[in-house]
Amino acid sequence: MALQMEPLTVDEANKESQGAIPTECPLHMPPQDFSQHKKVKYAAQSWSTWLARLITFGGASALTIFATYQMILIVSQVDVTFLQWLMVGFFALTFVWIALAACGAIAGFICPIKDYSKIDSDLSGKKTALLMPIYNEDAAQTCAALLSMGKALAAQGFGEQFEIFIISDSNKPDVWLKETAAVKKLQQALQGQMQVWYRRRFDNKAKKAGNVHEFVSRWGGRYDYMLVLDADSLLCANTLVQLMKEMAADERSGIIQTLPCLYRGDTLFARLQQFAGTIYGPIVANGITAWQGDDGNYWGHNAIIRVSAFSQAAGLPTLGGQKPFSGDILSHDFVEAALIRRAGWSVRMVPLLKGSWEESPPSLSDVAIRDRRWAQGNIQHLAVLSAKGLRWPNRFHMLTGIMGYMASPIWFALIMIGIVMAIQIHYINVEYFSDEMSLFPHWPVFDSERMVQLFVFTMGILLVPKILGITRAIFTPSLRRPLGIIRLILGACVEIIFSVLYAPIFMLIHSKHILDIFRGRDSGWSTQQRQYNGLPWAQLFGQHIWHTLIGLVMTAVLYYYSPPLLLWLAPTLVGLVFSIPLSALSGSKWLAKFLRFCGLLSIPEEVDVPEIMHKRDEYVDDFSKVTHELSFEQLLQQQPLWASHFSMTQVPPAPKRGYPPIDKISAEYKIADAQSQLEALNWMTDKEKLALLSHHDSFTSLLKLKSVNDMSSVA
Repeated sequence: MALQMEPLTVDEANKESQGAIPTECPLHMPPQDFSQHKKVKYAAQSWSTWLARLITFGGASALTIFATYQMILIVSQVDVTFLQWLMVGFFALTFVWIALAACGAIAGFICPIKDYSKIDSDLSGKKTALLMPIYNEDAAQTCAALLSMGKALAAQGFGEQFEIFIISDSNKPDVWLKETAAVKKLQQALQGQMQVWYRRRFDNKAKKAGNVHEFVSRWGGRYDYMLVLDADSLLCANTLVQLMKEMAADERSGIIQTLPCLYRGDTLFARLQQFAGTIYGPIVANGITAWQGDDGNYWGHNAIIRVSAFSQAAGLPTLGGQKPFSGDILSHDFVEAALIRRAGWSVRMVPLLKGSWEESPPSLSDVAIRDRRWAQGNIQHLAVLSAKGLRWPNRFHMLTGIMGYMASPIWFALIMIGIVMAIQIHYINVEYFSDEMSLFPHWPVFDSERMVQLFVFTMGILLVPKILGITRAIFTPSLRRPLGIIRLILGACVEIIFSVLYAPIFMLIHSKHILDIFRGRDSGWSTQQRQYNGLPWAQLFGQHIWHTLIGLVMTAVLYYYSPPLLLWLAPTLVGLVFSIPLSALSGSKWLAKFLRFCGLLSIPEEVDVPEIMHKRDEYVDDFSKVTHELSFEQLLQQQPLWASHFSMTQVPPAPKRGYPPIDKISAEYKIADAQSQLEALNWMTDKEKLALLSHHDSFTSLLKLKSVNDMSSVA
């Protein structure tokens, strides 16, 4: 059923101008001091947590010691060269993270995980904010998801316990117009069922973390909990209610994190990601949940947070020093979880609680853009690791994030050392002997048979999480029945092949990220692309030409100097040489449709679509009718539209002495100098248009100029 938007008069708009936000109920949220902390008494961890830690960290340590010892035996046939020792060191650093992932998956497969789906508690008098931070997002998509969640909660009788609060950092005029139109429609659709609030910040200080900080500081006292969402989040009503009940039942809970599953993928890359998340993700998440216990992590969305704990313990300081460590903390979620745990609250994960979804970036290029910001945020954690009072699992979470990106340049260095040694062996074998008195030349020597065995062993460890995930899926009816065993296994084979091909491309992408970060280059704050519209080949060529050239050079060098090593590195080199077409293929919707037609890379939500997803798609069409092609020019021509916009706009903060509102003054000057609305708009920058949309009096001045319609009638 289509949702009709009722126009407002100017007087009604002015009367309701404060109705977009509730009365402020502030909470103090001081920045935390990393240099000191009071001691806190923590509850003892369960036996299963200690068992999982023993399996994960004890097992990874044992495997790494074994593999490193084997590598030492491989290179110690005669005197070990400097390059060989360097190779052993880089190998150990790389292998330990592979071993941790494998042993964590084993822990997740073996250790029991508590099921919170049966916990019940009284929610009367409790209130949760469905908090949606947005930044230049598709308003129709976002509001459709919120409407589907709001309707489902209201239908179950929980409309009083939840409120929707959209906090915007958008800084594009047309995006802001669409937001206010979509949110007004959302308010009308949920009128009498659930409160909907909207606030757009005029200052984007500290990005998303600052956005949430301002919400807590101004309205945090209104809520017991906040369930933080991302622009593409979708949660079932049962999941939302159960999270609230679990937090209400445990007064020690600070954060409860769900396991968001990926869905709605319509490109090859997105479908690879969502299939991997569905099949392997639960095993990995179970392992993390098992060993972290109450010392958990937070991923920034699809989690419920106790607002009082957040305000008391999670205020982030601005980091001093030099780039990349200085400034606002970008990957704030890991740090917020560590600080809340430091204050004595528990931070837990509930992977068995289903009904939590998000979307995957649609292509390799989109992931690379997102990872640039994430890489800088995670490297920034090097300045946080030494903070006093943090629990060791929280430090390890940060270290894992750091190594998630640092592993790439280490892997690349390991490959380059291998190539350099291959060249060295070639020339020494041919003609070069040491000047020292020796019967034999001094060159690197390897135990080739043991090297083959170690390679097979390493590949086996690397595949453990995937093998355990497939095994679990086969014996899980909710996965086996809709997907089928044969299609499930074939889908896993397709995913593994593309993972092998894309891995070396990400290796070089992440290596460049790390290089740029340590050179002091800031990532900025770009909007995440959630729908793929294709990239021109020229742009793909520009992004990946260096990856291709590096792959070609390495192939040529190894073909000449060491054909056996060329065979070993063939999967890596194929990915690099064909990085441009592989990147283009990652965003292919045609191939994604073909694989789905064949039943490959499917997920249960595509076979048996949950009702909330049906509703969301239906509402997207309705909201799109309001937001599609809505522009500044249309706003000027339709009085109900601009009246509705200003009903959702708060009064801008008064300028500080000595800092005049330059954009507002400039916009008003251009209006005074223009002969028509269109001429004035053509002169204005985006910042000036934002100022115009923030001040009703300035906007009224623009309305007095000749409109486009007036100019047409005169002609």
